[in-house]
This record gives sequence, structure tokens and C-alpha cells, in this order.
Amino acid sequence: MEVQTASRVQVMGIDAGGTMTDTFFVRDDGRFVVGKAQSNPADESLAIFNSSQDALAHWGRGVDDVYPELATCVYSGTAMLNRVLMRKGLDVGLICNRGFEQIHSMGRALQSYLGYALEDRIHLNTHRYDEPLVPVSRTRGVTERTDVQGKVVIPLRAEEVRQATRELVEAGAQAIVICLLQSHKNGSNEERARDLVLDELKKLKVDIPVFASVDYYPSRKESHRMNTTILEAYGAEPSRQTLKKVSDRFKKHGAKFDLRVMATHGGTISWKAKELARTIVSGPIGGVIGSRLLGECLGDENIACSDIGGTSFDVALITKGNFAIKSDPDMARLVLSLPLVAMDSVGSGAGSFVRLDPYSKSIKLGPDSAGYRVGTSWPESGLDTVSVTDCHVVLGYLNPDNFLGGAIKLDVQRARDHIKAQIADPLGLSVEDAAAGVIELLDLTLSEYLRANISAKGYNPAEFTCFSYGGAGPVHTYGYTEGVGFKDVVVPAWAAGFSAFGCACADFEYRYDKSVDLGVAQLAPDTDKAAACATLQQAWEELALKVIDEFVINGYKAEDVILIPGYKMQYMGQLNDLEIVSPVSTAATAADWDRIVDAFETTYGRVYASSARSPELGFSITGAILRGMVVTQKPVLPEDADAGPTPPKEAFLGTRPFYRHKKWVDAALWKMESLKAGNHIVGPAIIESDATTFVVPEGFETTVDKHRLFHLKEVK
Repeated sequence: MEVQTASRVQVMGIDAGGTMTDTFFVRDDGRFVVGKAQSNPADESLAIFNSSQDALAHWGRGVDDVYPELATCVYSGTAMLNRVLMRKGLDVGLICNRGFEQIHSMGRALQSYLGYALEDRIHLNTHRYDEPLVPVSRTRGVTERTDVQGKVVIPLRAEEVRQATRELVEAGAQAIVICLLQSHKNGSNEERARDLVLDELKKLKVDIPVFASVDYYPSRKESHRMNTTILEAYGAEPSRQTLKKVSDRFKKHGAKFDLRVMATHGGTISWKAKELARTIVSGPIGGVIGSRLLGECLGDENIACSDIGGTSFDVALITKGNFAIKSDPDMARLVLSLPLVAMDSVGSGAGSFVRLDPYSKSIKLGPDSAGYRVGTSWPESGLDTVSVTDCHVVLGYLNPDNFLGGAIKLDVQRARDHIKAQIADPLGLSVEDAAAGVIELLDLTLSEYLRANISAKGYNPAEFTCFSYGGAGPVHTYGYTEGVGFKDVVVPAWAAGFSAFGCACADFEYRYDKSVDLGVAQLAPDTDKAAACATLQQAWEELALKVIDEFVINGYKAEDVILIPGYKMQYMGQLNDLEIVSPVSTAATAADWDRIVDAFETTYGRVYASSARSPELGFSITGAILRGMVVTQKPVLPEDADAGPTPPKEAFLGTRPFYRHKKWVDAALWKMESLKAGNHIVGPAIIESDATTFVVPEGFETTVDKHRLFHLKEVK
């Protein structure tokens, strides 16, 4: 334990996952510490408090004297996503066009099979729609029609809107959503409907929030826009109460900062932000932001980000220093209109339950997991189904007395008994071979998933550095990277809190999007190009007002905000657009248009191939984007002096039996915190810290660099 008072603690990151809640603290000298505690779905603020105490104990400090020092704190978590998955949101009322009352419950066709395996997708009787977030009984249609060009064809019937409001209040609506056709082209009818609803609620003396899609997500694709606005009402408002509870606990211990939340687009927003649906999935995104920062330090532009927690394995690719953004992703089996860092996820993690298929006798992993209850090896878990963690304990990967720094004691014999009864005996295997088979199956699943993700996008793993993190990342790194052929494999010493670290690296940034429809031929006259620029500029100016308004809510002045315009563009007639940061700050002239086109073509050539460019089709802008950011304190990576390849004596903890490839070997045990820059370790070895375990089996070696990053290599 290190006692320190000279250097202030400035930055805190939080990753409240389904299994563990991680905290990451950074001092102004760049030193950092990671804390871990079991997640507490009933009270996230308590889990964060416990995790903070665990972290700060390493510095001999307490929460009450550190929280007041903090300049920045960023939260990420899965509370909103879980709320939607478990259908525990508000009772929302919906006002839409008359004749379209079923639009939300019908959904898009693909919503019936999102998240299903191929064998379940191809048979009609094996997939289904989830219950809609808003039932038809709380949906009301009103007469109105705006055509696809944005022209009002049928004016809004005001009395119908008032009547619908009265009926929805009577039906028990706790929030009202308004979503009318084509409002992204002309929002006047929807804005008027919003004002009428607010006026009627005032007359009824009812205080419930009202959400008009034009105020939040003015983008094409009606199902996506409607789902996202409903999600804002259904899940975001209750999540705001969770975040308020977290913020209040910080304030109680003297904190002065304004709590920020990781958003889907890779920036952070205040918990008071209008658009909280953007925080539906935030934890895994933090890891991508942290990976990009580390990549810049190492000079690596191409990074495969791999995050293993207790419940899932998340993969994202950074190419040429940038990650891709999906503009219409799916989440919780709903299609949405949110900018989301492109990630792929498979429901296999270190806490996944292990079962035998009763017919084929094959081993099945997940998709459900033990979560914060670890597995049968934790006697107080209340579980009797084997988890992947139980297999780790039996094989000697994990120290049963140092799980979560000793906060939880694991029972090896209990895990052995359950594995024997449920897996080993039915398969006619020894307990060790059954457990090893489970680990090999998981590693193979993750390896194939990672390899397919890179190859399917036309890349070669040899051009990529793989970053492995998450609480269970370092235990599995060797298994899922072996043979893939990465240029380098990197495990940060703070892997367990890496997503929390990434949150602390993110900019304080709001982003607003708006659909626009611009088509300009390759050799169009300058007047056409200037007209397109004028339309784009008008959209940017509209979005700028929204962005600046968000920062004003957080106490910033308009002049503090750095505005970064962008756009989505495609060749005319193509289906997929690309997101581009604008090369011009304002768009007005034909020359500006040419620069906008050049930036798109350069990006297109990088993402696909230069030979795939098709300028003869003409250019189409499908959306305007405006990001606003303010300068905030971020972590500084440590730089340690090289101490040579030989680890210090105090880092050696002895040996532990370790089972792999059908034999027990003695693995050298090392204390992660005591290893120095330049130290070189050859497997079989296990490097332990309170928060995670890094496994280096026979045939592998690792070296620690000056930034406390472990580089894992296969030994030929």
C-alpha cells in the first residue's frame, strides 16, 4: 500500500457492469489505481462506493478526502439496457397518425429475429416479436399528413390531439410520445401537437413529460425514430433517477463535479442531458475510446478491441485511428436511430453457465450467466449450475483466496463436485478434462468470432494489434489470440477497469443528428453545389442551437463550446452511407462542396478500396451531424524507467499447480503490481492482481513496457 498526499486525484471512471462494478482513479502525476466490487442492481451508488474504497485503499486514502478533489467523473453502465430488456420502464402513451396505430407493435420484420441464432431465424415457429414497449391500448391516432417532400397535405386536427391526451392520461400514461410521419422533413405539425399536449396537460393539472421525435431524433425511418423516442420516455427517465442517486451519493461525500455519462457515439454527456437514450449501452464503448488513446501512444493505427466480462465478449475495430459509427443500430431487439460505435457482441463470458445438451451431449455455453454471483464455487451464490469461472478455479487459473482481492472466498471442492456431476460423469471424462474442455470451447468460440470479424471486413489480422481487457480478458487472452496472427497482443495492467479508464479518456461531447436529402451530380453546375451547401449549413445551424443549449444546462458559456460539423454521404443509389468529419467549418460555395466531396471519396477509398469509388453516380448527403465539445481533464499514461528483464524478488509469490493439455504443471506466480517496466516472464506463469489474473501458459512469454502494458507473444 502506498500512502500519498502530494499528488491530487483528478479523474474517476466508472463501469457498472452486470457482474462487477469497476472504478478507475487517476492522479495528476498520471498514476492510476483500479477498484472492483460486486455489482448491486438494487443500488448502483453503493456498488460504486464500495469499488471506490477498494481502489483508494491502495493509496491509503478514503472516499471522503478524494471525492472533493475530483475534477471529472464519468459513469458507464447497463442499467437502462437491463431496464428495457426486463420491461421495467414507464407506462408510456403514444400519439401517431390515424390509421398507423399498429406501427410500433408491428415493428420492422427483422425485429422478430434479432439476437437469434441462424437455426432459430430460418424457422417461423422458433422466433417471435417481443412485447411492444407501448401497447395498442395506450396508442392514439390523430388526423394529419405531411408528404415525403415535407409539404403539409392534411393540417393537424387540434381537437383530436387534445382528446387523445385526455384518453392517454385516463389510461394511466406516465409519459407521452408524439411521432408523426415525415416529421424529420417538416416538424411543424409535430411541434404543434407537442404544444397542444402540453397545454392540455396543464389544463388537466397533470405533470408528466412529453417527447416529440422532432425534438430528439429528427431522422428518416419511422420505426427507428419512433422506437428511439419511446425508449427515451420508457427507459431514460427512470435511468435519470438511478443517475441522480449516484450523483447524490457523490455530493454527500463532498464531490463538486457534475457527473457525466458515456454516450453511444463515444463522447460523454451530463446525467441532466435531454437525450439520455444515448446512454443505453455505454460500458463496452469506454474500452474502444481507451484503446484508441493507447494506440496513439504505441503508434498503432489498426486495433482489434476485445472485451471479456462475466456475461459477454465485445469486439470493435479501430482502423487508421478511427472507429466506425452505426447510424441505425439495434439494441434490446429494437431498431433505433442512434449514433453507436460499431461493435459486435457474443453472449459468452467468464460467468456463462455451462450445460450439456440433453440430446447431443455437447457442451453449451450461456447465453445466460452467473453475473455478480460468480458460480457454484462461491458458497453464498445460491447457484447450482456450473459456470466458466468454476472451471477456472478447478484448473488452477484463479486463486480461490484472492478473488476480488480476497473479498470473496471460493470453494474449489464445491466447484469440482458440481463439474463432476453435471459435465464430467455424463461425458465419461475426468473433472480436469471436462473443465479444460469448457475453457477450450470458449476460447475457440471467441477466437473464431474475432477472426471472422476482422476477415469479414476485408482486413488481415497481421495488420492489427489486439487489445485484450475486461475482468476476464487476461485469463483468456492466450486462448483466443493463439494462431490468429496478430502483429502484437497487448494486455493493460489495469485491464479489469479498462472500460472505466476509457470513459475517463472520452471528451465531454454532445452530438445531434438530422436527416437531410441532397443529391448533386458529379459535374453539376456551381449553382447546384452552392444550393446543397446552403441546405447543409442550415441543418448545422439548427443542430448548433441544440448542442449549445445542452452545454448551457451544464453551466458552460456558448463561447466555451468547440463545434465540429459532419455529414453522412453516399454515392447516389447506394444503400450505405459513410460518416465524415467536415473539412469546412461552414458550407456556402461550390468550392466548399468540392472539398466535402473530396473528404468523402478519401474515406470511401480507405474503408473499401480506391478502385471501388463511383463518382459518376453523383453524391448524396443523407444526414447532417453536429458535435460540440469542451476541454476536460483526461488521464495521462505513466512512463516508468526500464528496470531490465529480470523481475524483482518481491514480485515472486511461489508456484501453483495449473492444468492444460492433459497435464498438471507448476506455474510461477507473480504479483502484477510489483513487476517493473522491462520485466520479461516466460510461461507457464500466472500474474495476479486483486482485480484480474493474467495467464501465460507454456509456449507464451510476456514483457511489461514503460506504460504498464503487457505484450504477449507465442514462442515458436
